[in-house]
Amino acid sequence: MNVIISNERQAELANLNIEIIKSINGLYDADELVEIFSNFFFGRMILDLTALKNYRDIRNLQKLSMSLDVEKIIVLLPDTPECLAPQFLSRLISMGIYNFTTNLDGINYLLDNPNTYRDVAHLHQIDEGGGTGAAMPAAPVAPMSPQSAVGDGTTIINNIVNGSAFVLGIKNLTEHAGATMLTYMLKNELTSLGKSVVAIEVDRRDFGYINDKELQNTTHDHLAGELLKHRNVNVILVDLNSEANVDLCTDVIYLVEPSTIKLNKLMRRDRQIFNKLKGKKIVLAQSQLSASDINEFEFEAKTKVFFNLPPLDERQNNSQVLQDLISRLGISTYRTSGHM
Repeated sequence: MNVIISNERQAELANLNIEIIKSINGLYDADELVEIFSNFFFGRMILDLTALKNYRDIRNLQKLSMSLDVEKIIVLLPDTPECLAPQFLSRLISMGIYNFTTNLDGINYLLDNPNTYRDVAHLHQIDEGGGTGAAMPAAPVAPMSPQSAVGDGTTIINNIVNGSAFVLGIKNLTEHAGATMLTYMLKNELTSLGKSVVAIEVDRRDFGYINDKELQNTTHDHLAGELLKHRNVNVILVDLNSEANVDLCTDVIYLVEPSTIKLNKLMRRDRQIFNKLKGKKIVLAQSQLSASDINEFEFEAKTKVFFNLPPLDERQNNSQVLQDLISRLGISTYRTSGHM
C-alpha cells in the first residue's frame, strides 16, 4: 500500500490509479513528516515536493533522507528551473534519492521500475558548484544500458571514491569464512587508530546480529550511491557477497578457510577458482596453518597467500594481527586529499 503527500499537485495526484493506505495534503515541516511516517509501514511514498516547507533548502530533504527509507520515496518535482537544475538533482542523488520525476507518467513508471544509482549517474555532478545547466526531461530517468552504466556510474565512483577514501572489499571465498566479523573488527581497530571508518554489508543482514548501530546495509545496486555519500571518510569497509561490486573497491581480499571440507567444497563448485583469482589477495581465514603448511597449500592450489589470519575472538584483543593486516594492505599509509 502507498502513501501520498500532496500540496499544489493534489488534484493531479488524485488521478493516480494505485492503492493508497494514507494520504495527507498541506504544507509540512520535514520533522512533521518524519514523526508521521518514521514508524508507519508503507510500500511506496509519493511526495509532492511542494508539500515540504522550504524545500529549496536541501537540508530539509536531507532530514527526510536520514529518517525515512529513500528507496521507497518517489519525489514529484515542481516544473521550475531551480528544481530541475543539475545542481539540485545532483544533491538529491547524493542523498540516495534516485526516484524523481515531474509528471504522473514518471510516477507510474518508477512504481514498477525504480531507479538505482547507475540509472541516474549521468545526472550526478562531481563538482556540484557549477551552474544550472540543462533541465531534467519531463519523463522519468530511463534505465541505462549495462555498457553505459559502467561507462558513467563506475567511472564516477572510481574517480570520486577511490580518489579519497580507501575502499576495502572483503569477500568469503569459502562458505562462512568470516567476512562479516572481520569487517566489524577491522572497523573497530581502524577507529581506535584514529581513522574515520564506515562499514557496509551488501545484500545481507548479518550486521543486524551485531550490536553496533554504526554498521550499515545496502544492496549491490545501491552500493555506488552509498560510497558516494561517505567519500570523505578515511576508510570504507565493504562486506561483499558477490563479484558485482569488486570494481568499486580500491582493493579486495578473498577469505579462504583452509580446512579440507571447505576447500573440497570450493573446488567442486569451481575447479578454476584459484586460476581466476591469480594475482588477487588470498587471505587464509581462521587458519592454524604453519609456514610449511602454507607452502604446501600454495603449491597444491597454484596460488600465493597474501596473509595468514588465525582464528579471531571478538571478545579478546586482536590488535596485533589486525594491525599487521592493515599495514600489509597499505591502509595505514594511504594518503589522499589530506584524509589520512
